[in-house]
Amino acid sequence: MDIQLLGCVEARTCTGHKVPLPHSAKILLATLVWNPGTFVSDEVLWERVWPERRPQHPRDALYIHATRLRKALGGAETEGRAPELVRERGGYVLAVGQDSVDVARFRDLVREARHAARDGRTEAALDLFGRALGLWRGEPLSDVRTAWADSARVTLRREHRDALVGSTELYLRRGRHDECLRQLNWLADMHPFDEKVAGLLMLALYRGGRQADALGCFRTMRMRMSDQLGCEPGAELRALHARILSRDPGLLPATATPTVLAGASC
Repeated sequence: MDIQLLGCVEARTCTGHKVPLPHSAKILLATLVWNPGTFVSDEVLWERVWPERRPQHPRDALYIHATRLRKALGGAETEGRAPELVRERGGYVLAVGQDSVDVARFRDLVREARHAARDGRTEAALDLFGRALGLWRGEPLSDVRTAWADSARVTLRREHRDALVGSTELYLRRGRHDECLRQLNWLADMHPFDEKVAGLLMLALYRGGRQADALGCFRTMRMRMSDQLGCEPGAELRALHARILSRDPGLLPATATPTVLAGASC
């Protein structure tokens, strides 16, 4: 079974059929597979499922939710063995492997990608990053609105941003700046005060012969930070701006030549 949190919370059979889940079962499923195959205590589940108004008898209410989830998973998995929801003393375990949960697969692929990048296997790293990012289907846990889900979304958004930045840096290292412009523009929109993202976008634009656009990115960031945060960009971004302004040849990828920027202007 494939359990998906990177978008709406869903469970799908091995043939791709969506398992109908009551909303309460979705919340319980998400909390159980956040760390696949591990024991989750009743107290943690109570806090995640009912963050504000806990039922008068939370253990009994949790048992009802668990029964609904168990029936939904067991009734749908006709092509193979359904994941077993096991009651242990003081909590529950949903017996699923890492490869059955998209969040766990995403994290494993990103970890492998970083190892490959450190080993100098850039193309393999890019492939692994691409497979990891391809698991995202939208806002994670988008149909679960609890305090725990809000916190989980913050964590996942940060991991998503880091994976995009990691893959973008590899594209730029390879001189493939045109291939990462779309995701850089999206990242810049999603993280308007992220100086790391702004710097990567400026570099990609500059390497594509768009010096004026790269300088414009810096001006926009500077105005935004001054107006809304009351501060200036950091030393690293200011230094990159100065190097772009002076057309520092050291900013070009190793395979490029100065003629790449012959048509650029301030």
